[in-house]
Amino acid sequence: MEIDLRDRVVIVTGAARGIGRTLAERFVAEGCRVAALDLAFPDADPDADPDVDEAADPTGTARVGTLEEFPCDVSDPDSVQAAVDAVVGRFGTVDVLVNNAGINVDGPVSDLDWRSWQRCFDVNVGGVFLMSKAVAEVMKASGTDGHRIINAASFAAIVPSVGSAAYASSKAAVVQLTRVLASELGPWGITVNAYAPGMVPTAMNGFATMDQPAQDLLLDMLSLRRWETPDDVADLLCFLASDRASYITGALVDVSGGKLATQIPAKAYELAGR
Repeated sequence: MEIDLRDRVVIVTGAARGIGRTLAERFVAEGCRVAALDLAFPDADPDADPDVDEAADPTGTARVGTLEEFPCDVSDPDSVQAAVDAVVGRFGTVDVLVNNAGINVDGPVSDLDWRSWQRCFDVNVGGVFLMSKAVAEVMKASGTDGHRIINAASFAAIVPSVGSAAYASSKAAVVQLTRVLASELGPWGITVNAYAPGMVPTAMNGFATMDQPAQDLLLDMLSLRRWETPDDVADLLCFLASDRASYITGALVDVSGGKLATQIPAKAYELAGR
C-alpha cells in the first residue's frame, strides 16, 4: 500500500525536540513541507541549508521535503494566530495539523496548586483548541478535501495513573474535543483523530534512566514487551495523514503496544518461555 504525502503542508507543534522532532522529520522524509512550531529552537548549524533537513530520510529515498521553524506558544491566542498566518504566508495553505505540544504535571490532587493545573490544561487542551480553530479556518477556505487534524492524547486518557490527575484529565479532554471537532468539521471533509501513545522514553518521563527492576515492572504491562519509539508513533501519523485514512474520523487510536490489553500481559511471556 503506497502512502504518498508529497508536497503536503504539515504543521507539527512542540517540534523542537523529542517525539515532536521525530514526527516533523518523518513528514519531511515523506516529501512534505513541514512547519515546526515550538517556544524556541536549539541554535541551528550555520552551515546547514535552512530549508532542508538532510537527516530526515532514513530510507535513502528521494522524497525529502522541507522543514522550517516558527516560534509559537500554543497556549497564547495571539502567538498561535501569528504562527499560523506566517505558515500560510510561507506555504500558502495547511493540509495537516499535528497537535503534539504538551506538558506533564505530576502530583496527587492534594499537592497540586491551581497554577500548575491550569498551565497543564492551557497547553495540553488550550493548545489543541487554539491551533485547531485557527488552522480549521484555513482548511475550510481552501475548498478542497483531504485535510487532517491529528491530536496527541495519551494512554493516560484511557487508564490514568495515581498522581496524574492534571495530565490524564487534560488528555481525556483532548479526546472529547477531537470527537466534537470531527463532527463539526465533517462538512468540509476535514478528519480529526487522536492517538494514544503508551511508554515512549523521553526526558519528561525518564523511563530509560530508571533502574532495571523499575523498568521491568513497566514493561510487564505491555503485550509487546519493549519500549515504544517515536517512529512507532510516526508510522501511525503518516497513515492518519494520508488519503488511505480518509474515512477515519473522531477516533482515538491506541498505539501503546497493547498496554494492559489483558490484566497481566507478562503472563504470556512466562508461558512462552517454558
